[in-house]
Amino acid sequence: MARHIIHYTGPINSSTCGNLINTCAKAINQGASELQVNVATMGGECSYGFTLYNFLRSLPVPLHTHNLGTVESMGNILFLAGEQRTACRYSKFLFHPFHWTLHGSVDHARMTEYAMSLDYDLELYAKIVAERTAGAAQVLDVPRYLTAYPRILGPQEALDCGMITAIDERRIDTDAVQWSVHA
Repeated sequence: MARHIIHYTGPINSSTCGNLINTCAKAINQGASELQVNVATMGGECSYGFTLYNFLRSLPVPLHTHNLGTVESMGNILFLAGEQRTACRYSKFLFHPFHWTLHGSVDHARMTEYAMSLDYDLELYAKIVAERTAGAAQVLDVPRYLTAYPRILGPQEALDCGMITAIDERRIDTDAVQWSVHA
């Protein structure tokens, strides 16, 4: 049994979601006793971010997530799946308002559906952050960050807010099995 490290460097979308799920399954099938997911992402689609969070939380081995440099937007949700969470000392976390790109014409019913979906995603996002950072010295005002006032956290702020458990460079062990998921 060994520690497996997955380097996740890309957006959160259908392709990378499926790739990360597949890579985790392969690592576990090869005897991983622990997974470490090193994350560098500018975020992506809400549906796939929530899917990855739920999948990662269901893994049968301990999960460690590590911020390699930047974790933004839906990347925060993926990142919070880790029981142990660390960040490099030169890293950041970004919370900002959701946005969608609409293609073609949209009728009233579809616009209402989009608004309802955005509201639900905001509530779900805020609930996950509150749950995973409970008991922190400082509380994150996620609904505010996701609607109008973006926020960047450096490593010390992330530690104070409960996003991470430690500031750590996480040197890669030579005996660790490594995988890569990228766009």
